[in-house]
Amino acid sequence: MTPVAPLDRSMEAAYRALVDGKAKPLGALGRIEDLAVRLALIARRPHPRLDRALLLVFAGDHGLNEAGVSAYPSAVTAAMVATLLAGRASANAFARVVGAEVRVVDAGVAADLAPHRLLIEAKVRKGARNAATGPALTAQEVDLALARGAAIAREALQDFDILAVGEMGIGNSASAALVLHRLAPAPLDDCIGLGAGHDPEGFARKQAVLHQAAARGPVSTPREVLAQFGGLEIVMMAGAILGAAAAGKPVLVDGFIASVAALAAIRLGPACADYCIFAHRSAEKGHAIAVAAAGAEPLLDLSMRLGEGTGALLALPAARAAAALLTDVASLDDVLAGTL
Repeated sequence: MTPVAPLDRSMEAAYRALVDGKAKPLGALGRIEDLAVRLALIARRPHPRLDRALLLVFAGDHGLNEAGVSAYPSAVTAAMVATLLAGRASANAFARVVGAEVRVVDAGVAADLAPHRLLIEAKVRKGARNAATGPALTAQEVDLALARGAAIAREALQDFDILAVGEMGIGNSASAALVLHRLAPAPLDDCIGLGAGHDPEGFARKQAVLHQAAARGPVSTPREVLAQFGGLEIVMMAGAILGAAAAGKPVLVDGFIASVAALAAIRLGPACADYCIFAHRSAEKGHAIAVAAAGAEPLLDLSMRLGEGTGALLALPAARAAAALLTDVASLDDVLAGTL
C-alpha cells in the first residue's frame, strides 16, 4: 500500500491566522476552528471544499456469532445489506438529508449477494472464522482485505472530496472488542458492550466467549491482532482509511466498530491519524477507549450506537461548516473597512 505522508504543517500558523482573522470573536467557534485549520492542511490550500461526500458501508460476517455473541443471527447481515441497497436503511435516510452518496462494500458477507449498482464486490471469504477456537483470518487474508480497502478508497476519492466509513456485520462488536483490547491496549471487560442488544444471560455468554478467544494467545502487533480477531469489514475499513489518507483526503470515522478500524489503521500507519475526523461519541462501551487510544476527540455526542455510518453522516455538516469558515466568512478587516 502507498505510505501515508504526515501533514505538512508549515502553513499551520498562516491558516490559523486566517481563521483568527474572520469576522467573529477570537476562538468563538471552538473546535470548529481547529477542524477548519486541519482541513486546510489536508487540502494543502486555504480554501478546502467538501461538496462531494461518499459513505462506504463495509459488510462482513463473523464466525464468533456461532458461539452466540450476538442476539441476532448472521443472516441479518445480508438482510441489512439488501435494505441499504434498497435505500431504506437509516444510513440512506441520513445520507439524503446531508447530501452524501452511499455504497456498500461486500468485504466478507457469508452469502452470495446479487450484483447491484451500489454494491462493491470485494469479498475475501464468506465470513471470518470463529476467533474463539482459532484465528479469524490468515495473514494473507488480512493483507488482501487491507489492500482491497485501500484500492476502493483511492478509486472512489477520485470523484469525492471526503470519505465517511461505516459498517454492517452481526457480531462485529465482539470482534472489535477483541481488537481494541489488544491494540489500545485495555482490559477486555472494559471493551465489551451490548452491541446490537443482549439480555443479561446473553451478555454473560458474550463475555465468556471473548475471554476464551483472548486466552488463545498474547498477540499484539496490528496485523497479528487483525488476523486473530478481526472481521473482514473491520480490516477492509482500516485499509480504506489508510488509502484515503495516502490520497490526502479526510475521513469521517463513525462509531465503535469504525473507530476500532481507525485505530488499527493508525497502528499500521501512524500518520493517518491526521486525516481521521472522529464523528461522534458512541454509547457503546469501549468507544471512549478507542478514541482516546487514537488521540482523538469526537465532534458530536448523540448517545448513538447503530453503526452503518449514521454518526459519520451527521457529522458531515459540521465538517462542511468548518470548511465554509475559511471559504465563505468575511474577514474582520473587510467588515471594519466596509469592503464586503
